[in-house]
Amino acid sequence: MTRETVRTWAEISLGNLEHNYWALRSCAPDSKFLGTVKANAYGHGAVTVARYLAEELGVDYLAVACLDEAVQLRQAGISAPILILGYTHPSLAGEVVALDVTQTVFTPELAQALSEAAGAAGKRAKIHLKVDTGMSRLGVLDHDPERAAADLAALCALPHLKPEGVFTHFASADGDEEYTMLQFTRFLDVLKELEEKYGRGFEIRHCAASAAVLNYPCTHLDMVRPGIALYGHYPNPSCEGLDGPGLKPVMSLYSRVAAVRDFPANTPVSYGCTASFGAGGGRTAVLPIGYADGLHRTLSNQGSVWLDGQPRPIMGRVCMDLCMIGLDEGAKAKPGDVAEVFGERLPVEQQAETAGTISYELLTAVAPRVPRIYIDA
Repeated sequence: MTRETVRTWAEISLGNLEHNYWALRSCAPDSKFLGTVKANAYGHGAVTVARYLAEELGVDYLAVACLDEAVQLRQAGISAPILILGYTHPSLAGEVVALDVTQTVFTPELAQALSEAAGAAGKRAKIHLKVDTGMSRLGVLDHDPERAAADLAALCALPHLKPEGVFTHFASADGDEEYTMLQFTRFLDVLKELEEKYGRGFEIRHCAASAAVLNYPCTHLDMVRPGIALYGHYPNPSCEGLDGPGLKPVMSLYSRVAAVRDFPANTPVSYGCTASFGAGGGRTAVLPIGYADGLHRTLSNQGSVWLDGQPRPIMGRVCMDLCMIGLDEGAKAKPGDVAEVFGERLPVEQQAETAGTISYELLTAVAPRVPRIYIDA
């Protein structure tokens, strides 16, 4: 299958990925760099992106959301350090140890399971402890630094564990400086309590994802872990310009015109007949991309694609595998022409705003059945 024959595809620029890596690296030159490749590398293809980051660019760490994603990378032969950011059931501790991946820990149950599995294998399981400083999601709650430090120290004390790192996650680093600094202070207070009362330090302290990498150099600590910015998108428009050379989007999504149809007056279009042509009839281009490919149904009757030199409206409801594009009388679109769903001419941020969501969701929504074509440029 080639670009000339595929119906719909995502084009991934490894050159732009490299540009973004160095732009972000320059923001935190004294910190280790973790490349976040969870959710299929934000839709860009986890194996290829992870291999490029680790083997070509030399990132210090990779991060995934779950054990299954770590398994995928290890089975692909990627040997770089991998941090599982999310939850893993204690019964799978043996697999974590066997894969030699680093597990996020925030409960005694998982810590104990990892300790026992590592001991049985004659190994030490690497862990990063997670502290909840205000995201109210996962982690040891740290509103009482003394209690949090005691809980964390107890996790570290188990045998056969290597507590390599400790981290937290900011809830609003792209817009709320006061709350971000409150979280950062809470994190530092717990670390201070751990060191002074329990003599516990960590090789890798980290809390800066994309927004904090760009906005708050004081939070970079020992490692930064950009996600969306690595793929060329700002977590918030206010972050633009903070990275020097500017970020470049890595993914563009395209679909090829399958048919051009002419219709008589008053013809409805697509399911539910929510759109129709007027008295003069009209023309559509049919694109073989639908919500099963990642084109959000919320773009029905309001989104657009770039076709025949300009934005063209999505007419009617987006179907599972197809959508219809309205063409004016002068349009020259024909079967085989390429439409840009998002990319250089139609930024994913624009599509996301129309859909009432964020760029993250549209990127990660691009389905596995959509081929990724990797280019160096």
